[in-house]
Order: sequence, then structure tokens, then C-alpha cells
Amino acid sequence: MKLLLILAACLLVSACQWGWLQGSDSRHRLLISVPDQKMLLLEDGKPVATYAISTAKRGIGDMPDSYMTPGGRMQIAEKIGAGAPLGAVFKDRLATGEIVAADAPGRDPVVTRILWLRGTELRNRNAYPRFIYIHGTPQESLLGTPASYGCIRMRSVDIAELFGRVGVGAVVDVVDQAVETLKPAT
Repeated sequence: MKLLLILAACLLVSACQWGWLQGSDSRHRLLISVPDQKMLLLEDGKPVATYAISTAKRGIGDMPDSYMTPGGRMQIAEKIGAGAPLGAVFKDRLATGEIVAADAPGRDPVVTRILWLRGTELRNRNAYPRFIYIHGTPQESLLGTPASYGCIRMRSVDIAELFGRVGVGAVVDVVDQAVETLKPAT
């Protein structure tokens, strides 16, 4: 009986960690165009916003320590930073109390909000343990070009807006296609 209770507790903790009991955002989908360095937000299958982003300087891949952005289908596993001010710096997913202005020289921290991604395919299975996020960047002048170390970067105002719209479980597709080819036919 004791072993059964321990097993049940472990399953419950796993379910919470993996989002099985948190509900799933099936209304939103993020389409990330690597060649265009843009993100298209779909709501109920319709395009509602396009954002400038930056994926990795080193291209697409999922090997540990590769500094590449994983390609393929992922999901938002966790949302971190609700209510933090724009430019709030995060270290190990915790707010440090520091605020960094856009394009502050010499700085490249994770800022404003974090959408932590979990891979759903073999080719991106390392995304979650590699700490691959969609997050704000103070290096906003580099958006539109591959500039990250694996994560997907956005303007602070854009990630704050996106964070408020999408939920855990929303699908994120990183593809090697132009944004125009990703838009659903109307």
C-alpha cells in the first residue's frame, strides 16, 4: 500500500511538471520562420500578429552545447515572469531585481518574460533540458537577424504581449519557410 501511494504521488508530480493537469492552450499556435526571422501568431487558425525575432547565430539543431535553435514542433511548457516590468533581468529563471533598457551596451541577459519550450519530436527532444526559451532581449537592434545562442528572442513589449495571450501547451513550430507560406488560406 505504501509503495502504491508513493507511486501515485510521483505520477501526480510528473503530471504537474509536464503540464498534463494544467490544461492546454489549443487556440494559439506560433509559427517561427527561420529565413524571415519572424514569428506569426495564429489564434483559432487565423493570423493575429507578426513579430520580429532572432533565432540562433549557429542555425537550427538540438545537440547539447550547440548554441543552435531546435527546429520542428515544440510546446510552451512553462511561463515565467508574469507581472515583471519590461527589461526585468532573469537569471536561472528568477528575477534579479535589475532592469535593463533596450539596446543597453555590453549586455545580453534574458529579460521581461520567459516562455520555456519542450520539444515534441525526436529532433528537438533536448529543448527543455537545454533551457530553450522564447524571451525578451535588450539587443532589440539585432532582431530580424540570427543573433541568439539557441533561444528565440523578441522585443520586450512584444514578449509581454505574447505572454499575456498564449498559454501552456500552445504549439510552437520552428520552420525553414517564409512567413507568407505559413499563413493559412482565407
